[in-house]
Amino acid sequence: MILVTGAAGFIGYHVARRLLERGDQVLGVDNLSDYYDVRLKEARLAQLEPSPRFRFIKLDIADRPAVKNLFITHPIRRVVHLAAQAGVRYSLVNPHAYADSNLVGFLNILEGCRQGQAAHLVFASSSSVYGGNTKMPFSEHDNVDHPLSLYGASKKANELMAHSYAHLYGLPCTGLRFFTVYGPWGRPDMALFLFTKAILEGKPIDVFNYGKMQRDFTYVDDIVEGVVRVLGRPPASDPNWSGQAPDPATSTAPYRVYNIGNHKPVALMRVIELLEEALGKKAEKHLQPLQPGDVPSTYADVDDLGKHVAFKPDTPIEVGIRRFVDWYRGYYKI
Repeated sequence: MILVTGAAGFIGYHVARRLLERGDQVLGVDNLSDYYDVRLKEARLAQLEPSPRFRFIKLDIADRPAVKNLFITHPIRRVVHLAAQAGVRYSLVNPHAYADSNLVGFLNILEGCRQGQAAHLVFASSSSVYGGNTKMPFSEHDNVDHPLSLYGASKKANELMAHSYAHLYGLPCTGLRFFTVYGPWGRPDMALFLFTKAILEGKPIDVFNYGKMQRDFTYVDDIVEGVVRVLGRPPASDPNWSGQAPDPATSTAPYRVYNIGNHKPVALMRVIELLEEALGKKAEKHLQPLQPGDVPSTYADVDDLGKHVAFKPDTPIEVGIRRFVDWYRGYYKI
């Protein structure tokens, strides 16, 4: 049985669906928080629940007894941990939500995996861990010690916590640094969703950093393919790892970190142009300064992912945006 946390979330839903399609038994958990529209989360679950191989339990991963009981009462062999408090800007408003979910909740999952002797924990990290780094493309082999948001700091903390469990208990852990994921069933708090809604409603859109932002937009199906391939390849100890010149991406413990990004940064203005084409409407743009916690550019080095699981994301932004718009129109009956 594979546990997928955050199964009602954007990426969690897509991962659970893919695992079900290939015949796996999937246990999905989610607390259905009201950070964004719960109806969208319920609609995602409604797509999964007809499968006889899917079981959903409403559960908050910050609830230590509930998580402990989950691992005691279910034969969980592998875990895809995607539940988290997301969003860079929201971490400025409600920092305690990040401590509860991303720190306490993650520790509860680690403990569950340890007690239940899970064979592999794959967990979501983020490109936000690169923080103040400016060397492009971002490499897993570079240090990431200067987060620019509490969200980024919490994701770096997850990587450190996972490494300690890999070292102490031999728990195989793989962290995946996602880069600006988008696509059907996406999160309403993300730029693509916000822009689409505003343009269709004839409202202005806020374009930060005066339109000079670049993001390594990664289509959700590519993220899922990376997750599923990595899940089947638990990490082993790196015999070449040295404490004299420590590599942040590997370890003497069964631990590994990978970037998953499209490795083709796209200017935000180009994304808006593609949205305008797909929607058949022009956007009214309000240019704004860079927001606290934001970084001007992201760009993923994905060579290691290609080497180790023979996959690199490659869905063109032109294709992905059109698919998102088609889904949006269908879901909201526009």
